[in-house]
Amino acid sequence: MRRPVVAGNWKMHGTRAENARLVEALIEASDKASGEVVVCPPHVYLWEVGRQLKDSSIGLGAQNVCAEAQGAFTGEVSAAMLKDVGCSYAIVGHSERRQIYREDDALVARKFRAAQAAGLVPILCVGETLEERERSVTEDVVGRQLDAVLDVAGVAAFAKAIVAYEPVWAIGTGKNATPEQAQAVHAFVRARISARDATIAGGLRLLYGGSVKAANAAELFGQPDVDGGLVGGASLKADEFVRICAAAA
Repeated sequence: MRRPVVAGNWKMHGTRAENARLVEALIEASDKASGEVVVCPPHVYLWEVGRQLKDSSIGLGAQNVCAEAQGAFTGEVSAAMLKDVGCSYAIVGHSERRQIYREDDALVARKFRAAQAAGLVPILCVGETLEERERSVTEDVVGRQLDAVLDVAGVAAFAKAIVAYEPVWAIGTGKNATPEQAQAVHAFVRARISARDATIAGGLRLLYGGSVKAANAAELFGQPDVDGGLVGGASLKADEFVRICAAAA
């Protein structure tokens, strides 16, 4: 049985005061979640949020990580630094990093490997644009993104990783894939990993990300290959996020 995971990606939002109130509310309601709950605040708030989460069951994750271990990389943050301030997870390959900052598959694969080398659990994001879906190449795109990491890190690395399918056309748009569309891609991802190792594929937790809300979470998470969600805007609203976490049960 795969334990469900709900990860909140706060993106570039929040203040110290807002974060404190949100985390306090999440901690108070954390007993309603039967799976893992993770929050991913901006880098500058990781230490403070981590201290607030210290005695709770909620995990701390980073939104990004440098592919290099150390050196003259001004403005970057290494996986070891993230681990040092209390992170257990790191998002790699988020569509906004791929689309806005032009991170290619090879760089995402290196970030995945760097995160694992420091003891972090990578949350690998894969997904297609609207144009790619309309051309019916979703599986080609997602398969290419997965293979880039498989070829660099090996299938065994996925025993200690999470994969999040996030259709780019559904992120921040209010649109979301139907449960059937989400399930189809999740099943494809599991099959792609299974072709290399069926046991690892069976235990791999797959999250859906793309306008997840309390109103649609239960139906999405009820699909056989959907093990939780990577939640954006809705994770900034305590009541909404708590209801999404409860739906993962």
